[in-house]
Amino acid sequence: MVFGALAIAKLLYVPIMMSYHTHVPVYIPGYTFSWLLKPMWFVIKFLHRAADLTLVPSAAIAKDLEAARVTAANKIRLWNKGVDSESFHPRYRSHEMRMRLSNGEPERPLIVHVGRLGVEKSLDFLKSVMDRIPEARIAFIGDGPYREELEKMFTGMPAVFTGMSLGEELSQAYASGDVFVMPSESETLGLVVLEAMSSGIPVVAARAGGIPDIIPEDQDGKIGHLFNPGNVDDCLSKLEPLLHNNELREIMGKVACQEMEKYDWKTATKKIRNEQYNAAIW
Repeated sequence: MVFGALAIAKLLYVPIMMSYHTHVPVYIPGYTFSWLLKPMWFVIKFLHRAADLTLVPSAAIAKDLEAARVTAANKIRLWNKGVDSESFHPRYRSHEMRMRLSNGEPERPLIVHVGRLGVEKSLDFLKSVMDRIPEARIAFIGDGPYREELEKMFTGMPAVFTGMSLGEELSQAYASGDVFVMPSESETLGLVVLEAMSSGIPVVAARAGGIPDIIPEDQDGKIGHLFNPGNVDDCLSKLEPLLHNNELREIMGKVACQEMEKYDWKTATKKIRNEQYNAAIW
């Protein structure tokens, strides 16, 4: 479809703005032949050099595209994403949902992860984490090609796989956990991190991709925690105090929820309309 859109834009001589929000080259080695990496970069460069403006969800992705010389640096702009704070809110916390996610043990510390279950998400890292905190429970909300392998990996462990959730069920799943853990190193932004924070639960996430845009260094430890990617000890040093200290968890969750009020879809859309479209036209 993108080639058709590009052709029409060129024929009509109208500006075209593209967004880059799936870091496809990072996924290629885990899903298909590694030799496809160079052709994929060629396709990405062809498309984005033909566009008048490229929008990226985080500063980290902007740097990656600049380093790969995908397009001119002055044609790359940040697209500030939003979160629906009405749909993702602490008021959706539900005892019934917590019972389901904890497999009938709601008094146990509960870790939640929401997202596509793909090999690129580094979800096997969570197995190493859970091996060290046997008193905790973990719930995976989502589906994907890695689910079957992940379920085998967690056989005999206190893990629940709910499959895909939508609407109020998803809102309840976020708000009913204690801590949201994001081990992925390939997130262009991490919308699920925004949604978890908006739901009032603390986030412990890998310091990679676009996640430091959501939890910057000066806010690390205040609105959420970042850990060094792949470092189980570092992750546990941030995770365990939250799992075992209700007051600490509630304070961070409340501050995170307040922080998410800045991530408003209306504000993000207004910036695209008033600034980014004008830049593409210019």
